[in-house]
Amino acid sequence: MSPHWYPILALLCLILVANAVPALIALLRGGNARPVDGGLILRDGHRLLGSSKTWRGLVWALVLTPLAAPILGLPWTQGLHVAAAAMAGDLGASFIKRRLGLPSGAGVPGLDQVPESLLPALLAKGPMGLAWLDLVMAVSAFTLLDLILTPLARRLGHRRSV
Repeated sequence: MSPHWYPILALLCLILVANAVPALIALLRGGNARPVDGGLILRDGHRLLGSSKTWRGLVWALVLTPLAAPILGLPWTQGLHVAAAAMAGDLGASFIKRRLGLPSGAGVPGLDQVPESLLPALLAKGPMGLAWLDLVMAVSAFTLLDLILTPLARRLGHRRSV
């Protein structure tokens, strides 16, 4: 079974848009947005999600990813589904990291990439005609790109805030 290159790349682009938009918006607008969890602290003494998961980032991901989908030849609804699943995966990973006692913004290789790429890939599998190998390739490519690009983006953000 050979991979379906264009759908894999289109899915990867949508996942990248959905996950990059909140960080880019925070970089451009500053870090003073309202957190999704409203500052809620659970019985374990840690925040539900953390301060880096904001309504502003969530809304922009849900707006811009559907706008990117038609550029890739996909229906806007596919972009919305990918964005919603990517944000759900990101929020889930943040919840797990808080339960582990890690601070907001702490990186955990694998946990920071797999949920936010696997959930949208699973959701897109049928509509985009993807095989299981295609999903593995998309999630692996996103993981690799994120592991390379996130440290670069953090350095850029740090330089900009100094």
